[in-house]
This record gives sequence, structure tokens and C-alpha cells, in this order.
Amino acid sequence: MLGKKVIITIIRQEGYCDAGHKVGDRFVYQGELPPICPAAWAVIYPYLRVLQFGGNFPWEKKDVCPDPENPVVFRLQREG
Repeated sequence: MLGKKVIITIIRQEGYCDAGHKVGDRFVYQGELPPICPAAWAVIYPYLRVLQFGGNFPWEKKDVCPDPENPVVFRLQREG
């Protein structure tokens, strides 16, 4: 496995999520695609790769979801 393990946790969800995601859902990224919404994955993946290889971001929070009418907010945490 290359890089660090990254934990993806849903911390907020409003409205209806077509993928069925809900607050508290947790996914682990260790080099294989987790069972996560493909549209959300497209948004999350670039940030996840930065964390996986030790990078950081100059901001604390950024709420991102490709469905602005029913947003799902994910927290990404590097482990180790």
C-alpha cells in the first residue's frame, strides 16, 4: 500500500441522498475505491490523495457536495 490510510466520514446530510449516504457512515481508503457515491468520489479524490501522501491544506473546512439541493458533507482524516 502506498501512502497513509484515509478515513472518510459523513458528518452532515440534508434532504435525500440518491446514494443512501447518512450521517455517521464511514469509509476507509487504502488504495481501493470504497462503496461511495461516484459523484462525491470525483470531488473527494484529489483532496484524499493530498492527505494520503502527507500534504495539508491552508484552510480548515470546505463543505463540498456535487448535489447542492441535498448536500452531504464528508470529513477526510489521515490516519497514522
